Amino acid sequence: MPENLSPSLNVARRLVREFAQRHPAETAHYLDSLPPADIARLLSALPPVSSAHLLSQLNRDRAIEVLQLADDAAFSSLLAHMDPSQVSLLLSRFTKKVLDEKLTLLPPGLSRELTEMMAYPPETAGALMDPRVTTFSGDVTVGEALREIRRIKARRIVDVCLVDRDNCLTALVSLQSIAVADLDTTLRELADGNPPRVDGLAPTEDVVELMDRKKLASLPVVDTDGRLLGIIPYDALVSAAQQDASEDVQAMFGAGRDEKALGPVLFAVRKRLPWLNVNLVTAFIAASVVGFFEDTIAQLTMLAVFLPVVAGQSGNTGSQAMAVALRGLALREIRPRQWLRILRKEMTVGLINGLAMALTAGLVVGLWSGSLPLAGVIAGAMVLSLLIACMAGSLIPLILKAVGQDPASSSSIFLTTITDICGFFFFLGLAKIFSNALLGSIS
Repeated sequence: MPENLSPSLNVARRLVREFAQRHPAETAHYLDSLPPADIARLLSALPPVSSAHLLSQLNRDRAIEVLQLADDAAFSSLLAHMDPSQVSLLLSRFTKKVLDEKLTLLPPGLSRELTEMMAYPPETAGALMDPRVTTFSGDVTVGEALREIRRIKARRIVDVCLVDRDNCLTALVSLQSIAVADLDTTLRELADGNPPRVDGLAPTEDVVELMDRKKLASLPVVDTDGRLLGIIPYDALVSAAQQDASEDVQAMFGAGRDEKALGPVLFAVRKRLPWLNVNLVTAFIAASVVGFFEDTIAQLTMLAVFLPVVAGQSGNTGSQAMAVALRGLALREIRPRQWLRILRKEMTVGLINGLAMALTAGLVVGLWSGSLPLAGVIAGAMVLSLLIACMAGSLIPLILKAVGQDPASSSSIFLTTITDICGFFFFLGLAKIFSNALLGSIS
């Protein structure tokens, strides 16, 4: 403190310091209405520990502006006395260029720790979020909030987040509610308690599921202590849902999730070829079933005409059941432990559809071939094949999920194998059993 100051001014400044140290929350609430340059000057007059604590209590937008105004020494001093998790929240809003410059001012260990804290794995909520979230305390009035929102008008805002002194999310208020409320109303009066939120490390699938279930325009992201990290806007949620759906479609048919339409040829070959080999093996297994009934086909060559009918119909039926199961797993509508309920439902659907298709197929084959036994054989095979197809289509994704595999990963290859084998086996097996009747009716 300069010695040429009057005693009364010395006392006044000492009182300011004392109040700021003893009541940081009240001081921060007052400082939020001041220009950032004035706040920076006040912080420079306080001890580093007190300045850092006061900075952590400020509105996040105001705190960032103060940090940007601080010189290198003040910046390093403030961040060295703050909790690294709070520092990471502030630095995450800096542009990459500014962030890289600022990190060089910090000790290497702290710089490395902050870099790791600000990085989130791909396909997580943290990777999707925008850290530039607008926050207020619940005591702020609508008038004060509108002035601040107008000040940062370049930022797109749908909802504002209310936080407590520890930056923990307490409520969410829509911009619509703020716009139509009286200026003296506090934001706490407009807030809906216990807003939906998601952990920063939550997978994208959880984010999409919560968005769809709650019909959200935006979704706050928090850490394990409930502190606000950022917010995921609706357009980012939609993009995540579309990306996840397209990757599931690729994986379902054995293509890599990260393969692009115009990507490298060798990359595409490396991703697809292993599953094509698996498919080739399963195709030989299905062919061996047909070979087992070679004598029956030799006697009744007309059977070969109808093999694709049974296999194709059962394959389509299984694909329908599999698509429903995959969607249910993706949206968390079902769990593997519910397999028995799902199986009962699909068996009922498969039986009803099988009877309906058996009636149609039997009528067409009977009129076309003039053989009532052949019509009965294809009708029986149709019922059994569609029943098994529905069961397999619903169970394959559940089994893959239960064993820790991606339920969409090449499910169609396993399903096609089962439906082909069962379709061929039931049709040719019934034909072998009733071969005498078929020979008599066809000849």
